[in-house]
Amino acid sequence: MNFFLEIWIALRYLKSRQDEGFISIVSLFSFLGITLGVATLIIVMSVMNGFRAEMLSKILGLNGHSNIIIKSDNLEHINNIFLRIKDFKSVQFIQKSIESTVMASSNKFATGVKLKGIEAKILKDRNMFKGSLSEEESKNFITPGRIILGDKLAERLGLKIGDALTLISPTGVNTPFGPAPNASIFILAGTFDLGMFEYDTSIIFIKLEDIRKLLGLNSDYVDMFEVFYSDPDDTEIFTEEINNILFQNGIYAVPWTKRYEQFFSALKVEKNVMFIILFLIILVAVFNVVSSMVMLVKDKESSISILRTIGISKYSIMRIFMIVGSFIGVLGTLVGFLIGIVFSLNIEKIQLFVESLLGNKLFEAEIYFLSNVPSKIDYSEVIWLIIGSLLLAFLSTIYPALRASSIDPAKVLRYG
Repeated sequence: MNFFLEIWIALRYLKSRQDEGFISIVSLFSFLGITLGVATLIIVMSVMNGFRAEMLSKILGLNGHSNIIIKSDNLEHINNIFLRIKDFKSVQFIQKSIESTVMASSNKFATGVKLKGIEAKILKDRNMFKGSLSEEESKNFITPGRIILGDKLAERLGLKIGDALTLISPTGVNTPFGPAPNASIFILAGTFDLGMFEYDTSIIFIKLEDIRKLLGLNSDYVDMFEVFYSDPDDTEIFTEEINNILFQNGIYAVPWTKRYEQFFSALKVEKNVMFIILFLIILVAVFNVVSSMVMLVKDKESSISILRTIGISKYSIMRIFMIVGSFIGVLGTLVGFLIGIVFSLNIEKIQLFVESLLGNKLFEAEIYFLSNVPSKIDYSEVIWLIIGSLLLAFLSTIYPALRASSIDPAKVLRYG
């Protein structure tokens, strides 16, 4: 039988007459189910990929791809390690760092913060500050006694650029009775907005020499080296190479995959669970396709019998009904794919539009860590999703098509 004739008959079966309206409605809901299932799955997977990528870039941009804990003031020892690691091709740059928890106090508010000491020259090279700190603010930071902090923390403390802030360290002054708290006044050189609520409200950057004075440390003291690689995804491989060098010194590098293993593992598990749950929407829609096709076969028994008596083979009948069912699945998958991609690419604009309509913020940074809904489309995942949806749509047509091809035209025409 001519393939185009089979398609023509299949399309005729898709158009229901008035007395076949129920079958058409079931087919419509099957189509909508597949469409919504594919679109929702693409959107949710894109948001979760975006959330992971955004969190990863913020966390690694601030803390380094791997950390080498030193806690030493032996300058020769520190420089030796620094030079040996610096020569690795995979290493972009190394940052000396000192971290401590202190009290930040202004005229309006006081709170505990994480104080992070870095080299002033490193600040302008850090990608996470680009577009957040102005050139003037970066230059102001070089001046002794200057600090930078998150804009939300500055707002909480009631500070503007040029205002004074008191930092109080639990230790820093040696007395006959032991270490005593030390307080120093610093000037706010600039504010940053990393887009991550936890960092924008709790971290203060300070120069190494200033944090050493505040904490009462020697002039050469370093807590750790933060190593940044050319490709963060290969951190474990690069870190192992470095550890082979550092082993004899009794220290070792810890990759971000170990430091934040629980957090990103939880994200992965959540993503997999969401995928399974949402894929069930497509599965339910596929079952609707089967039921609508079975009803269509029952309704078209007379037509099928007539086609058989004029010489159309049962294999052609099977192909006709497979085309009918596949059309619903393919069209639903393609429309869902387009909706999902368009929605994922414009999710931030959609978020702002819905917020303007409702007058409320949908994505609170205090709850979700980030200030905007992130989105990153993984096209390999999308392709596998489309393949899975099309495969299920094809499989759903097999039983109704076999049932249609097995109809005995003699019985139907005799008793029909």
